[in-house]
Amino acid sequence: MTADTIPVITIDGPSGTGKGTVTHMLARSLHWHMLDSGAIYRLLAYLAERDAVSSEDVSTLTTLAEQMNAHFRATAPGESEIWVDGVEVSSLIRTETMGNMASQVSKHAKVREALVACQRAYQRAPGLVTDGRDMGTVIFPEANLKLFLTAEPEERARRRLKQLQQQGIHANLDEILTEQHARDARDQARVVAPLKPADDAVIIDTTLLNSQEVFVMVRGIVHERLSV
Repeated sequence: MTADTIPVITIDGPSGTGKGTVTHMLARSLHWHMLDSGAIYRLLAYLAERDAVSSEDVSTLTTLAEQMNAHFRATAPGESEIWVDGVEVSSLIRTETMGNMASQVSKHAKVREALVACQRAYQRAPGLVTDGRDMGTVIFPEANLKLFLTAEPEERARRRLKQLQQQGIHANLDEILTEQHARDARDQARVVAPLKPADDAVIIDTTLLNSQEVFVMVRGIVHERLSV
């Protein structure tokens, strides 16, 4: 099986829509590989903070991206470990600070270009399920199936608040909403790979759905469109 025949399912959308959870559930169901593309950018943000690199230092950020040594390891249903340079950083890269910085470093065309090859390398047999913001529009434009998850801003913020509280992290709903709005605005307005559905994407509103309901819906679409 060559790279151009390995099936790919992309699941894009803003944070808080449940795309990460359903991606993991779908990959396990299909026994396919999984790529959390958002983690790739958060990893770069982590490396930039670790090395005291400015989010505007395009040259150094590009070098960090080209030399990134990261891998994912599934540990349980819905859970995985993320390693970079021999360090397990799953919890470190999931903070609001890393999320905001990831959005800032990803606005640079050269930085994004350096990470494209890294992401495409995850396309391995028998197939790949990947989530992010530009998987179906930029990274895998020829994907076999493209999904775009959305949800009302307030519900997305509530989900993020609950997630942080479960991790023992103090957070404020209004602050999360403000940061979420700013990040969405940056992601949608950037010239390079803006956050938007692919023209041929199936759009799913998850506002009133839990993760299992979203998975069942997505699994049905996959079976109907790809017969797997």
